[in-house]
Amino acid sequence: MTARRKLRVGVIGTGAFADVCHIPGVQSHPDAEVAAVYGRRIEAARELAGKHGVSCATDDFDALCADPDIDAITIASANVVHAEQAIAALRNGKHVFCEKPLAMNAAEAREMAIAAEESGKVHQVAFTFRYNYGLRELRRRIAAGDIGRPFFARIQYDRWDGLTDGWRTSWREKKQFAGAGMLFDLGSHLFDITRHVLGPIDSVIGYTHVVPREAPDKDSGEMVRVETDDMVNAWIRHENGLRGQFFISRVTPPFAQLGYLEIVGEQGALKAALSRGGVDFLKASSPTSPEWMDLPLPEEANDRVPHALGLMMRSFVDACHRGAIDAELDADFHDGLAAQLAMSALLDSQEHDRWIRLGDVT
Repeated sequence: MTARRKLRVGVIGTGAFADVCHIPGVQSHPDAEVAAVYGRRIEAARELAGKHGVSCATDDFDALCADPDIDAITIASANVVHAEQAIAALRNGKHVFCEKPLAMNAAEAREMAIAAEESGKVHQVAFTFRYNYGLRELRRRIAAGDIGRPFFARIQYDRWDGLTDGWRTSWREKKQFAGAGMLFDLGSHLFDITRHVLGPIDSVIGYTHVVPREAPDKDSGEMVRVETDDMVNAWIRHENGLRGQFFISRVTPPFAQLGYLEIVGEQGALKAALSRGGVDFLKASSPTSPEWMDLPLPEEANDRVPHALGLMMRSFVDACHRGAIDAELDADFHDGLAAQLAMSALLDSQEHDRWIRLGDVT
C-alpha cells in the first residue's frame, strides 16, 4: 500500500498561537508537515521556524501563497489582515485555516466566504471549543433529548487579568488591528458554540465596555491607551425560540474557576467547560438532583493538557486530505460569517439600543 503524500502547510504569523497551536498541531499529524513559517519580520519567522525544526522561514507572503509545493495555509496573524491573507491563499489554490474572528466586519467575512466557495478548497475557522470532549458530549446529549426541550443557555467567563500589574497590551488592544477586544477574541467563540449546539441565531442585543486606562506595551514597555472592549454582555434569541445570555470580562473577579456553557432544559441541565482542553468536564443537574454531578467522558478528557488545540489542527489536516470538513465538528467560513454577523448585530444593538436581527446586518 502506497503511503499518501504529506500535506505541506505554510503557517502565517509568528505570535503565541502559531507557536503553541498551529505549528505543533500540524506537526502532530503523521500525514502533514509545516513547510514554511511566514512573518512580517524575517528575524521572528526564522526564530519560530528554528524552534520547531521548520526548514523555511520567509517574509514574502505572495511567494509563499504562489508556491506550488504548499498545499495549505494556516493564518495566525492580526485580525486586520485575515481577509486579505485568506482570500489570497484561496485564490492561489490553497486550503485555508483561519484564526477567529474571521474578519474585521461582516462585509469582509462575506467576501471571504464567497472566495472560499469559489475556490473549491477546504476552509476552516479556529473555533477551539468545538473540540472539547465535554462540549461534544453535551451537544450529543441535547440532540438525544437527555434534558428534554432546552429553553435557556448561559455562559460566564470572567477574570481579573486586564487590571493586574503584570498585564501587557499588544495589537489586540488597538482597534485598527483588532477591531474589538473581548467581543472578537472570546465572543466569536461563544456565538459559534451556542449556534453549533442550539441552532441558528435570529437576533442579538447587548453592550461592550472598556475601562479607561493605560497599560505597558509588551514589546516596547511604552504606556499606551487600551482601546478595545474589556467586557461584553449579550442576550441571544435563536431561530427556534430558545434564549441565551453570556457575560465575558477581563476586568471582573472570576465567577467560577473557569468559563462554562450551561444549557437548561425542561428535565434538567448540562454544563461543560470552555477551555483549550486543559480543563474538560461535563456535569448534569436536575430538579430532583440539583447538585452538579460529573458525567463520563473519554479518558483523554482528563489529561490536563490543551488537547483541543491538537485535535483541531489534526482535524484540519484530515479535512484537507478528505477534501471536505467534518460538518458535525468543524467550522467553515460560513460558520465564521455567522459569528461575525452576531458580533456586528451586538455592536449595532449597542448603538441603537434595541434587538438587531442578523439578517439586517449590512
